[in-house]
Amino acid sequence: MEDGTFESLGYCADTGIDEDVLQWDQRADCEVRQILDRVADKWSLLVIALLDKRSLRFTELRRAIDGVSQRMLTRTLRHLERDGLVSRTVHPTVPPRVDYALTPMGATLHSTIRALVVWTEEHQNAIAAARAAYDSRTAAEQEAAEHEAAERAAIARAVLPTSGSPALARRILAGAAVDRDPV
Repeated sequence: MEDGTFESLGYCADTGIDEDVLQWDQRADCEVRQILDRVADKWSLLVIALLDKRSLRFTELRRAIDGVSQRMLTRTLRHLERDGLVSRTVHPTVPPRVDYALTPMGATLHSTIRALVVWTEEHQNAIAAARAAYDSRTAAEQEAAEHEAAERAAIARAVLPTSGSPALARRILAGAAVDRDPV
C-alpha cells in the first residue's frame, strides 16, 4: 500500500445533498477527503482538462502543462490511473508509445471540473475585489502595528537612560501597561 493511504471497506458516511459535509471525515474508512484532495490537485485538474475528448502522450501533456516537472506529472498520472480516472495504453512499437486517456468515470469528472471553471470565470472579478479589499485591510493593520511598535521602542529608549530600568524598558517594548507617574 502507498505511504499516506489506507485500505477502505468501500463505504463511508452518506454524502447526499442534504447531509452535513463535516461528517465526511467522521469514519476512518471514508475516503472522501482523499479523493477530493486527489482530484482537486492543480496538476490533476489540468491533466483531466487536457484529456477531454482525446488521448495524449506523456510528452504532449508535459509540454501543455506549464511548470510541471517530469516526476510530478508521472506521479499525477499514476494516481489518476490508480483511482480509475485515467487509462494508460502501451503500444508495442519501438520506441514504446504510451497514450493516456480519460476513463468513462474520468469523463464524468471533467464535466464537474468544467462547472467549477465556469463558476470561477463568472466570479473572478468579485474574488479579485475581495482579495484587494483584504490585502488593503491587512496592510493597514500591519502598518498600524508597526507604528505602535516603533512608538513603544521610542518610549523605551527614552525611559531606559532616565530610569536605568531595563525591566521597565522591556515592559514598554512588550506593550504592557506602565504607570508613567510613579509615586
